Amino acid sequence: MTNNGSLPALKIIPLGGLHEVGKNTCVFEINDEIILVDAGLAFPTDGMYGVNIVLPDMTYLRENRHKIKGMVVTHGHEDHIGGIAFHLKQLDIPVIYGPRLAIAMLRGKLEEAGVSDRTQLRTVLPRDVVRLGSAFFVEFIRNTHSISDSFTVALHTPVGVVIHSGDFKVDHTPIDGEFFDFQRLAEHGEKGVVCLISDSTNAEVPGQTPSERSVYPNLDRVFSQAKGRLLVTTFASSIHRVNMILELAKQHNRVVSVIGRSMLNVIGHARNLGYIKCEDSLFEPLHVAQQLPDEKVLILTTGSQGEPMAALSRITRGEHRQIQIRKGDTVVFSANPIPGNTVTVVKLIDELMMQGATVIYGRDKGIHVSGHGCQEDQKLMIALTRPKFFLPAHGEHRMLVKHAQIAQSMGIPAENTAIMQNGDVVELTPESMRIAGKVPAGVELVDATRAGIVHDSVLKQRQELAESGVVTVAATIGLDGKLVAQPEVHLMGVALPVERAHLQQQLVVLIGQVLSNHWQDFARSIADQTIDIDRTGLQTQIELELRRLIRRELHSSPLLVLLLQQSTEAPPQSTRLLRQRSSAKITSQPLL
Repeated sequence: MTNNGSLPALKIIPLGGLHEVGKNTCVFEINDEIILVDAGLAFPTDGMYGVNIVLPDMTYLRENRHKIKGMVVTHGHEDHIGGIAFHLKQLDIPVIYGPRLAIAMLRGKLEEAGVSDRTQLRTVLPRDVVRLGSAFFVEFIRNTHSISDSFTVALHTPVGVVIHSGDFKVDHTPIDGEFFDFQRLAEHGEKGVVCLISDSTNAEVPGQTPSERSVYPNLDRVFSQAKGRLLVTTFASSIHRVNMILELAKQHNRVVSVIGRSMLNVIGHARNLGYIKCEDSLFEPLHVAQQLPDEKVLILTTGSQGEPMAALSRITRGEHRQIQIRKGDTVVFSANPIPGNTVTVVKLIDELMMQGATVIYGRDKGIHVSGHGCQEDQKLMIALTRPKFFLPAHGEHRMLVKHAQIAQSMGIPAENTAIMQNGDVVELTPESMRIAGKVPAGVELVDATRAGIVHDSVLKQRQELAESGVVTVAATIGLDGKLVAQPEVHLMGVALPVERAHLQQQLVVLIGQVLSNHWQDFARSIADQTIDIDRTGLQTQIELELRRLIRRELHSSPLLVLLLQQSTEAPPQSTRLLRQRSSAKITSQPLL
């Protein structure tokens, strides 16, 4: 699509972050040049057995890897940079620009994954402008968020300036003294912004998001009331919050032991860059802190979202080798559950209380504030940038809809807004915006081993195993089409409304009947007394009959694994098996 037959349209293609919270990834493409803004991950939901990380489907980028000119990173949260190391295993990104803290965190991730040679990492400062390809100039504008060193970006393109807000809140008293650069946003608004893409997370919440500083006195009160050990959990990347916790620990004469790899890494990078300022003497290893009086100890840990392998969860289950919960401990959740984690967090709180800990949690305690702007903050972003077109991003469906309504209340026509889906191709010109197509936009699931992608068929098999168990059948067939020995039948995790022995006998009898009735359909004699057997067809027929029987008897659909073998006693020259891939075939199929 072109404007007046000459100016190409800018394509905006979100691959993640819409109608969900997480895996924020957005593609911008013009004149066969592509740049990316962020590439995050999400965490698995219930039913994603064995899955550790959820990524957006990157098929479009793999198919167009030759067009990629670079990436810009808005800030260092996992839902914005966590997928980069995985993507670099599949494609090269020539250069990645981002704030100092995000790049420091990313550098460690890439080195650990062994892909640091697949890109160049470069840091930027507020108001820096970088060029990517021939069509994109990217300007970094300081904003305020729950992590230090966060940016809104202005993309200067042939069709005009596009503002991507990144994650933001309006904090007039930021902990690190880095103020939101409203002036630069207003300058762009005055000159003309063709499109604003903006954070929708708190679009349902009226008013303004409180300043991070509002948490300080509430945490101070909690710390002063705690008589025993303090265990505090928050997002590792919430640098401002972590900084306050460390300041309060010093004020209340407590040493700090840090537990959790991500917490240790983030604090290390933040201290090196000056975002956290504290003396080395504030920290003590856990084995040293364990020898001190309880009222002198604060344990800062990961696990605020109830993640099974996070430090706090392991401590609660009694699986941590150095520390256990005991009566008199105070556990502080300085974070609210993100969507989808509420049940897990509530269970964790219950378990802590049952072990005798006092747990401080909940929105009413004032020990957490969001890093995302509420409705008045979102209105200010729109008022400053004054965009012609508006695209709500970063949020679930109801949030996107509400944000679009907010934009319309501020004078942006409804026809100039759009609720995008992941994979939509939005074509933007100075005078128009339309959804012009779609690219693949599902998910790619990374196994807990992080060794590879979990395909849909594998996940489906895991779900069937978890829900109904597995039935395995091993049978050996002679050249005469009869069973050489009684088949072996094993049932694991299967709820049995009938006697196990009775079901096993039924399955054995059924295999014999199928062979008797259908052997001639799949085996025939040819020259030199050689038998031609269609093993694939025979196996499919047996599976079909077995699935029907199991479904009828069990009223459920366990996974069926059938191992069908030819008798090893037969001379190898007497039989030729056609249309088969191996001498022993295992199939894993759902029952009908």
